[in-house]
Amino acid sequence: MSRAPLYRLTVGAVLLSFAPVLVRLADVGPTPAGFYRMAIGGVLLAGLVVLRSRSWGRTVGHLLLAALAGVLFSGDLVFWHRSIAFVGPGLATILVNLQVFVLAAFGIILLRERASPRLLIAIPLAVVGLFLIFGLEWDLLGSEYHWGVAFGLLAAVAYASYLLVLRGAGRRAGDGVEAVATVATLSLVSAVVLAGLVRLEGETFAIPSLSTFGVLLAYAVLIQVVAWVLISGALPRVPASRAGLLLLLQPTLAFVWDILLFARPTSAVELSGAALTLGAIYLGLTSAGQQQPPAVSRQA
Repeated sequence: MSRAPLYRLTVGAVLLSFAPVLVRLADVGPTPAGFYRMAIGGVLLAGLVVLRSRSWGRTVGHLLLAALAGVLFSGDLVFWHRSIAFVGPGLATILVNLQVFVLAAFGIILLRERASPRLLIAIPLAVVGLFLIFGLEWDLLGSEYHWGVAFGLLAAVAYASYLLVLRGAGRRAGDGVEAVATVATLSLVSAVVLAGLVRLEGETFAIPSLSTFGVLLAYAVLIQVVAWVLISGALPRVPASRAGLLLLLQPTLAFVWDILLFARPTSAVELSGAALTLGAIYLGLTSAGQQQPPAVSRQA
């Protein structure tokens, strides 16, 4: 197997790990940050589709599902960005990556899929890990921290729902329709939804400084465009076990950046819990089999 897909996947995962850091550094509200990511990223992705002369889709069903995916991704960003504000980039990103278990539950309950041995091991590991991170001092933590955990879990549900709809859109896309075209569509729809939410929440679209503009531009270009294109192109060419391990770089490094860049106080117990939860996410990512691409980790 060529090493090029492995390198692309690694670079993409490392770039993704900086997404919550950029959200934390942006001097705008959670919803405006999401709007600028999707608006700038959507326009750039649409330009890429036009330059490549690719089709946007041949069926109404595909476009409707892509639009629905954009609405669901808006919810994911709204919840995730708030979780970052309350519990920090590292824990918020670990929480949202629990979407792999939401997808697994969907498959087992609705599609009657059998739970793999890896998944049966991963679920209790994740529960124990989360208890070590949050459970021991839950009553001592403030209400904002509680809300941060709740928002992170809601983001996981929203992102899992987004992935399920996105898969349906992919099946209806037709020949010659690249995934980039689908994501460009959903990005632009998401930008419209988030713009409406900015107004409803009484937020502002104003960017207070040139440095904030640079952070938002990096958030859109590096995360929504570069990282996504790298990962989506590499995933089908990488075995599940390797892809799952490389994708785990994203929540792991996000936790590391939180400690190094924002001086997050972290006890040995919390570190142990984070390690267990990340291990459980890895098992969940690769539970579908060794030769198939894993469930996509949070492409924040």
